[in-house]
Amino acid sequence: MKKKALCLGLAICFVALWGVTVNPVMAEAKEIKIGVIIPMSGALAATGKHLRDGYELAVDVINNKHPGLGIPIGEWEGIPSLGGAKIKLIFKDHRSDPGLGADLAKRLIEDEKVIGLMGCYNSSVTKTVSAVAERYGIPHLNGNSSSPLLTKRGFEWYWRTFPHDTFFVDDLFKLLDGMVKGKAPGVKPVPREEINTLAVAVEDTEWGSAVGKLIEEFASERGYKTAESFLYAHGAPDLTSETRRLVASKAGCYLFAPYISDAILFIKTLKSMRAAPRLVWGQDAGFIVPDFIKTLGGDINGILTRTTFCPTLATVKPLIGKINKMYRAKTGVDFTGNEAKSFTSVHTWAYVLNKAGSTKPEALRKEFNALDIPGDELIMPWKGIKFGSPYPGETHQNELGSGVIAQYQGYPGGRLEVIYPFELATAKMIYPFPGWK
Repeated sequence: MKKKALCLGLAICFVALWGVTVNPVMAEAKEIKIGVIIPMSGALAATGKHLRDGYELAVDVINNKHPGLGIPIGEWEGIPSLGGAKIKLIFKDHRSDPGLGADLAKRLIEDEKVIGLMGCYNSSVTKTVSAVAERYGIPHLNGNSSSPLLTKRGFEWYWRTFPHDTFFVDDLFKLLDGMVKGKAPGVKPVPREEINTLAVAVEDTEWGSAVGKLIEEFASERGYKTAESFLYAHGAPDLTSETRRLVASKAGCYLFAPYISDAILFIKTLKSMRAAPRLVWGQDAGFIVPDFIKTLGGDINGILTRTTFCPTLATVKPLIGKINKMYRAKTGVDFTGNEAKSFTSVHTWAYVLNKAGSTKPEALRKEFNALDIPGDELIMPWKGIKFGSPYPGETHQNELGSGVIAQYQGYPGGRLEVIYPFELATAKMIYPFPGWK
């Protein structure tokens, strides 16, 4: 009898061990570590905080049940195909230093054993970090860097959900053309000569210089005149001479690509010089950070910024309103484009992990390449996420992403309203720019 019991016990143990060995889902870790490299100190500390808040909100939605959202990840409680395994993000501060970013990527891969990377916001840092991921053969998903060059390197382990600056600059000129044709909401057709001349100030980083070149290229193609275009030193303590160049150009449109401290300084200096442009547009970045609003107050009324997200879009996409309500409950402020980019990055990782049913690099790469998330499951106002080549020479760029151009109205205490695409407009456009008192 004892012999039979012993044999039965050994058989049960053997079956149990065999099941653990051959079942890949059971073999997967219950915690999935992904490295996130973003700026969390220095001039971009405030931006880094909002980026991190967006990442963490997405992890909360995925790891814990939120059935009221009406999207699959709200029902998951972890990654379903991996037995409910939870996503854990490991944050590192690159301090806007490309060399440090590369070193952090290496440490995350070798020491923390992350299965992939996200970040890095600064295009220059994304460039070095993605090169490390390429060398190690692990996925780097980029949801918040916009230099067009990043998807023109032929990398096999780098994907970008976020539209790049070619998309956004194209939107700018479509807005200008639409204003001339009378398509802007609430604005009569604008005489071409009022907005035909451009003055462009972009920071001297990889991102800024790329934006400047694109604006000049599009201006030439679309028949606009660039009266002034220059690079300025990122983080400069004084921008008086640069601002004088803008005013002296007598351009109708002032176009900027700055981070937060420079954005604030430009607007303050323009106000002090009583500049009178017809239109002011910022290429996201410093123009959408909450500190821009808090510091400048009513001086931002009428300023335009490109972005990919705006809380007022809840009128056409209820999911946005639900996410914004969750975010306001946690932070006291509205969800902005930066948080939305981060949220969408984690969302994308979750879909890839669930499709792969594995954390092995090759399985993940296969699913990144085959990914197709429908737009109605995203918080972004996009048609979806599908990686391909929307522009010549590109690889692994989301083909279905798009931008919006929004305008600050009614500040202090106002809202950021969508102006373009015209069919998504949430308010009438303020034109011409009302100026500063």
